[in-house]
Amino acid sequence: MAAIEIESLTKQYGDVTAVDDLSFSVEDGEVFGFLGPNGAGKTTAIRTLLGMQAPTDGSVAVLGRDTTVEDERLDALADTGFLPSNPRFDEQATGREVLDLHESLKGGSRREELLELFEPPLDRKIRAYSTGNVQKLGIVQAFMHDPDVAVMDEPTSGLDPLLQERFNEFLRGERDRGVTVLFSSHVLSEVRRICDRVAVIREGKLVAVEDVETLLDRSGKVVRVRANGDLPDDAFDVPGVADVTRRNGDGTTHVSFTYTGDVDALVDELDRHSLVELDVEEAPLEDVFLQFYGGEASA
Repeated sequence: MAAIEIESLTKQYGDVTAVDDLSFSVEDGEVFGFLGPNGAGKTTAIRTLLGMQAPTDGSVAVLGRDTTVEDERLDALADTGFLPSNPRFDEQATGREVLDLHESLKGGSRREELLELFEPPLDRKIRAYSTGNVQKLGIVQAFMHDPDVAVMDEPTSGLDPLLQERFNEFLRGERDRGVTVLFSSHVLSEVRRICDRVAVIREGKLVAVEDVETLLDRSGKVVRVRANGDLPDDAFDVPGVADVTRRNGDGTTHVSFTYTGDVDALVDELDRHSLVELDVEEAPLEDVFLQFYGGEASA
């Protein structure tokens, strides 16, 4: 049984369809990325999954419990941590008072451990918190009751690069402990570092569910070549080569292209020429996902 199951989920607001026949599942102990342009339906899907609003059609479940049914939803949420986008707390309360309230409702067995890791200023009132401090407090409240499932919407928003990496390391550790994580993110580099698989959604519809490496392979490699002298026009007429650009200067030829075939076969083919430099890199994740976003740059 999958830890999270979304089946044929549709959510409409009047004549507007925010999520359209969405289906995917997240396995136990998996870190699963949920990606798409702004307005694609990610937050709507997450809120519906957690029972904050009723689906128009389809089904949602967390830990085998139907979250549209109140008793089952309460059981599921007792074992679920949730971090919304732009978390909000009582601005007149201190961070300590906020955590005391959450602990009284759901427990806090890991509270001290998480406070040492993320260090929100507990004795400061929320109204004086920076965006990053609000996010740190939100992370602590989401995980301090030691949930089996964590659902997060843009969890590293507002965190500085050091804390982003600390959070990513923390998530990898949670995965090793068997925690299931679903999160949406606009930081594509972190998706590659910590996700096992991703779902890509656009205009409310599922575009792809793949492991990250498969998505990268689909977009191929970025290859840059520098050769002595000129190269024949057919030097790069090789299956899998596309988007060739060429520039001559200083007695050398500079060529770049994308390549979706076997790299060893490409190297064997190019070895016939007098190369000065050969550089092979994975395509930037931004380029990979732009294929699915249809030109949208925001995730």
